Amino acid sequence: MKLPRRLLVLLGLLAIVSGAGAAGFVVRDIQVDGLQRISAGTVFNYLPVQVGSSVSERDYPEIVRALFRTGFFTDVHLERKGDVLVVTVVERPAISEITITGNRDISTDDLKKVLTEVGLAEGRVFDRALLDRVEQELLQQYFSRGRYAVQIDTQVRPLERNRVAIAFDISEGAVASISRINIVGNRAFSDRELLRQLQSSTTGWFSFFTKDDQYSKQKLAADIETLRSFYLDRGFLQFNVESTQVSITPDKRDVYITLNIVEGEPFILGDIQLTGDFGVVPEAELRPLITVESGDTFSRARLTEVAQALGERLGEEGYAFANINTVPQVDEANNRVDLTFVVDPGRRVYVRRINFQGNTKTQDEVLRREMRQSEGGWFSTKDIERSKVRLQRLDYLESVNIETPAVPGASDQVDANFTVVERPSGSVMFGVGYGQESGILLNASLTQNNFLGTGNQFNVILNNSGIGQNYSIFYNNPYHTIDGVSRGFRVFFREIDSAEANTADFILNSYGAQVIYGFPLNEFDTLRLSPGFEHIWIDTTRNTPFEILDEIERNGDTFDQFKLEASWARDSRNRAFFPTSGGLNQISAEIAIPGSDAEFYKLNYRTIAYFPLNRWLTGSAGGDIGYGDGYGGTGDLPFFENFYAGGLRSVRGYRANTLGPRYSNDQPSGGAFKTTATAQLILPVPFMDRSENIRLATFFDIGNVFSDVDDFDFGELRYSVGVSGLWLSPLGPIVLSLAAPLNDKSGDETQFFQFSFGVPF
Repeated sequence: MKLPRRLLVLLGLLAIVSGAGAAGFVVRDIQVDGLQRISAGTVFNYLPVQVGSSVSERDYPEIVRALFRTGFFTDVHLERKGDVLVVTVVERPAISEITITGNRDISTDDLKKVLTEVGLAEGRVFDRALLDRVEQELLQQYFSRGRYAVQIDTQVRPLERNRVAIAFDISEGAVASISRINIVGNRAFSDRELLRQLQSSTTGWFSFFTKDDQYSKQKLAADIETLRSFYLDRGFLQFNVESTQVSITPDKRDVYITLNIVEGEPFILGDIQLTGDFGVVPEAELRPLITVESGDTFSRARLTEVAQALGERLGEEGYAFANINTVPQVDEANNRVDLTFVVDPGRRVYVRRINFQGNTKTQDEVLRREMRQSEGGWFSTKDIERSKVRLQRLDYLESVNIETPAVPGASDQVDANFTVVERPSGSVMFGVGYGQESGILLNASLTQNNFLGTGNQFNVILNNSGIGQNYSIFYNNPYHTIDGVSRGFRVFFREIDSAEANTADFILNSYGAQVIYGFPLNEFDTLRLSPGFEHIWIDTTRNTPFEILDEIERNGDTFDQFKLEASWARDSRNRAFFPTSGGLNQISAEIAIPGSDAEFYKLNYRTIAYFPLNRWLTGSAGGDIGYGDGYGGTGDLPFFENFYAGGLRSVRGYRANTLGPRYSNDQPSGGAFKTTATAQLILPVPFMDRSENIRLATFFDIGNVFSDVDDFDFGELRYSVGVSGLWLSPLGPIVLSLAAPLNDKSGDETQFFQFSFGVPF
């Protein structure tokens, strides 16, 4: 077909123009216009061309895209001036400042941290597209705290030199609370019992602290898993949450949750088998660890406990990576489950090295001597855990963490890495304290619980208070021998005005010294022996009871006492300060040996136990019983050795040392028999993570002192309830107590608020 002449001419012109546009040129120079903050060198780094390159207009789009991808510019234009490539840009503004107002629930620093993570921060290039993302992220932060009515107004204000200021005005709104939780489909368990299992709850007395009435998707998901575990632990293998509905009222203040569940039927256990390879552990030692029996209700928690017990027993013999599989065979027709515990011990491993980190002051040897796991020995989960507990019980360590990584290139070796955080173990203090029991206390002390990093204790105390004076020097080496036999000594002088301590009116003066030996009997038991000498002399006043004057008339006012103190203690507490598990049982005896001016003996039994109730509550219960008497020809227990009760250290809510018998002038006399007990619920500190230095507790105290054990009368015991707090502050321990006596009688000296600051306890 023959084309018209006009069309041929037009096509020829287009070809000429196209060829001209496509014809490139060699760039002899590059000129960048419009820069304000960004350097020309930065632009050259991102340009896909350079001087000497051949460029045509076909390359312009790629050059423009390359500069846009930097995010620095809002407009890019290219043109040619001879052999010079001219790049004209318009920079994005820089963020000069970011202000946030109206926020109270979330701090400004935390909100700015969120903005930085998204990419919006002072000094960065402003990208308007980020604002929507930023607002959504801020909304999510508030939604997670139950503030669904939050509103965020964002303003961008231009500034000179191509900068902007961004202002976020936040109206947080009220916290949306859970008004109702409905559980539909439950038959075996009541709504009340199921709701007690959930973290989410309607508003209650403690919701201000626990935030349990605030809704979040994560918390609801956890609650669903909690319900599933609750049913599986009670045999309901077919339990399922079919649907979940969450609705918020139009004012965004109330949340309603509905869970639709299917319970199914409970299952019981059938045949139970144990198979697999048991390594060096006899099967006869593993079978007793299977504590579930045929006919028991199926419980996933109990099966997990059995698997853990089997794994721990294998771990004690070096099988650090033992795998215990529980294989169920479900008979749905008969609601029965047969179980097989399949044991795969894996390879037996041993510990190559034990390493310590974080002990900047404490010598490695001091920590190493607490180890029950040995280097080069088979790995033992029991010995590793015990080593950790022994470190935690050192009062100069605040926390201990343990990791057991595999040795690279070795399948049968691990290292035991202990990371410790040291507690300040020494102090030189000059100061003033006050205690209701001791009055104003002027003190100077040098205390070192980890002397020169050796683990030895050394302290010098010079105290002068309303009660009297107390000067002492104490030193103890907990590893006097390599086997852990400790040896220490104490030298002291005391002048005590007993009337200031709420007891009878007399002055007790004494000085003496003693040597203290400790003998470890096993991992938990320790025997202590402490021989010593004490010289005592008594000064009387015009208010001294005639009973004391009569005793001084018969026995004198000066006594040389050769004493022997002995005690046995079983201590299984998991840490030195604020334990959460374990306990202490201690029996002690003090005797003034024959030949002393006053011959007597004192026996004391003290016990306290700690048991975790959940991840943040700890229960505690304990008691103290003391009895003393004279022997030989000295008669009863000397009056200056009597037991006392009342105050922060025994029955709180009653004035210190005022419980029990009294002299004829109504001054407290104490007695030869004391019995006290306490029960505590240790609580988390509001607004704080679990602290190693603060403890709050509610308590119930009971006790009294009697003239003799034959005078004990249950009806004379005194009770009190209250709350207490203890803070191990940098300036010394602060002890507070608010207690209400429950059965005080006429003549009792009660005290609702009791405290002590900077006074040894």
